[in-house]
Amino acid sequence: MWRDALFRDRREAGVRLVPLLAPLGLKDALVYGLLRGGIAVAAPVAEGLKAPLLPFLVRKLGVPWQPELGFGALAEGAEAPVLNREIVAGCGLGPDDIATVETRERHELERRQALYLAGLQRPDPRGRAVILVDDGLATGVSARAALQSLRAQGASPLILAVPVAPASSIASLDGECDRIVCAEISDIPAGIGGCYADFHQLEDEEVLAILRGAGKEAP
Repeated sequence: MWRDALFRDRREAGVRLVPLLAPLGLKDALVYGLLRGGIAVAAPVAEGLKAPLLPFLVRKLGVPWQPELGFGALAEGAEAPVLNREIVAGCGLGPDDIATVETRERHELERRQALYLAGLQRPDPRGRAVILVDDGLATGVSARAALQSLRAQGASPLILAVPVAPASSIASLDGECDRIVCAEISDIPAGIGGCYADFHQLEDEEVLAILRGAGKEAP
C-alpha cells in the first residue's frame, strides 16, 4: 500500500511542500527543479506559488562500484565539480577514478542541456528569491552543487525545498542557502526511493511534458 510510504509519488510530495513555503511570502520567486526527479516535485510547488517553473541541471558523480552513492556533483555553469571529501577518502577514490566519472557525467550533462534548455529563456536569478526543489536529500552533494551555482549567480534569498531528508544532511548544507524547508525530517535506511510508493526514473519525454505543461517561457 502506498500509505506505508511517506509519499505516494513526487507530485504528492510537491503538494506537501506548498503550505510550508507559502507563509514565507516570497515575492517574484523562481522555482527551479533539479533534473530529473526534482522537476516533478517542483511542478506543483510552482503551481501552488504561482511562480515560473525552471529546470536546473546537475549530475551526481557516483562511486563506480556503488553508483547510488554520490561522491560529488556537477552543476550547470560550474567548471569544476563539488566533491564530498569524506566519501572520496572513505572509498579510496583517486584522481583517475574521479576524472573518469566526471568525464562521463559531463557528457550526459551536455546532452541534457541541449535537450532541456534549447530555446529556453530563463530569467536572471540575480536579486530574486529562488526556491530550489529536489525529491530528497541523501548525501546532499547534488543540492550543494546547485545551491553554490545559484548563489554565484546572485540568487537572494535562496531556499532549498525537499520532501524528505535526514537531519544530518540538512545540517551539512547549513550556510549554503538562507533556509531549508523539509516536509519530513527522517532517516532514510532504504534511500530516497524507499520514501515513495512510486519513485520511477523520469525519462526525457516525461520531463519535457512537465516543462511543456508549465510553459517553458518564464516571465
